[in-house]
Amino acid sequence: MGSLPLKFVASSTLLLLTGCGFQPLYGNGGGVIGPTLQNVYVEPISDRVGYELRNSLLDLFNGTGQADNAQYRLKLSLTETEEAVILQTNTAITRYNYTLSAHYELIPHASTQAVKAGDITSLAAYNVAAAPFLYSTVTAQRDAKNRAANDIAERLRTQIAVYLRTSAAQPR
Repeated sequence: MGSLPLKFVASSTLLLLTGCGFQPLYGNGGGVIGPTLQNVYVEPISDRVGYELRNSLLDLFNGTGQADNAQYRLKLSLTETEEAVILQTNTAITRYNYTLSAHYELIPHASTQAVKAGDITSLAAYNVAAAPFLYSTVTAQRDAKNRAANDIAERLRTQIAVYLRTSAAQPR
């Protein structure tokens, strides 16, 4: 008896979503997004974090990393900062916040003007280990940088997919 109202609410919610024109970004109606994301060439980015970010984007876009036949170029510039956030009474730093900021420009193949540009920032924290475990600090720092790069890649994919979906839906 308790499941009847739940079924009613669920079915009416689905009915309302279809009535308002809601379509999932990667669903059947978004079949154009996957192939279009594959045709976005991600320009190489300097440094190890840039390499990690580019590889994450290539994985998320199902891209080949080749500029041949790409409809768009994605140009990225990165800014990294580290800030000590926890200090011991003996002035030893035990935790850092790592901030990665990316400025991006999506440029059509036959143009030099960006059709979409923006900034994305991600924060990841890591702990500093005591003296005999210094390598774990290096590993934690690398992991924080990878997490920030992967977070930016996920958010960037969503922003570009939404842009490509809306621009494909607009009459030309």
